[in-house]
Amino acid sequence: MWTPDTLIKPRPTKAEPEPLVEAVPLSEDDFERFRRFIHDRAGISLTPHKRQMVSSRLQRRLRHLGLRSFHAYLEYVSEPSQDRERQHLVDLLTTNETYFYREPAHFEFLLKDILPAYRGSPMRVWSAACSSGEEVYTLAMALAEGLGMGDWRILGSDISSRMVEAARQGLYPLDRAKRLPTDWLGKYCLKGVRSQAGNLLIDPRLKARVQLEQRNLKRPLADGERFDVVFLRNVLIYFDIPTKQQVIDGLTRAIQPGGYLFISHVESLHSLKTKLEMVRPSVFRKPLD
Repeated sequence: MWTPDTLIKPRPTKAEPEPLVEAVPLSEDDFERFRRFIHDRAGISLTPHKRQMVSSRLQRRLRHLGLRSFHAYLEYVSEPSQDRERQHLVDLLTTNETYFYREPAHFEFLLKDILPAYRGSPMRVWSAACSSGEEVYTLAMALAEGLGMGDWRILGSDISSRMVEAARQGLYPLDRAKRLPTDWLGKYCLKGVRSQAGNLLIDPRLKARVQLEQRNLKRPLADGERFDVVFLRNVLIYFDIPTKQQVIDGLTRAIQPGGYLFISHVESLHSLKTKLEMVRPSVFRKPLD
């Protein structure tokens, strides 16, 4: 289905390049403070070689605030009134790399081995670190393929409020969808033309099935929240062992008996205590009560 130009928001104009300015140096002590902040706030463990990454991501923020040192910024962000700036710092320090139909074997397993049992029944799915939403909407396409427009809903969450807002827009460069099955692209995406050539917009029928929220996986879920399938992919690699255990414990409680957890193929639950049973590499099931 192709959309006329007026159905997609205008593409933002290209900003003029900023003049070159001298970078503010990041001391080892200040880097350690950033490491403690993001670990305490989000559970993410920054290795020492991430120091340059932290410095480069925060340079523009210092200039925006008119601050001349990272120490001054750390003092500023520590003020009790700066909750919004602390969230902004989390947004800047978290990595968000994703695209549609990532790790296709997971979606194939979902379609062939899980969804048939839910035909005619309600289903709830959680993309627990959804980044800018490509995983959420790929899941929505898979559920529409396997269950039609029955009683299913998807929750997408991420610690970055900036990414959650991007996911709510549902507007993406077309090249991020190059791995999508061609028929899915035609059925569930609206293609931009003229000023929006090269972009796609998620079909509103899918967006209506998706709820998007900013959430921290270290914090407890609301009582009674239960999901049949949880995707938590390419996240555990950023956590130390105690944080992994805390997150997996919380997710396990949220999964319905007989429900599934998907992690990335490069991750594992080795060294963690869990009742989840491996169905195949990177796919786990919670035993029935």
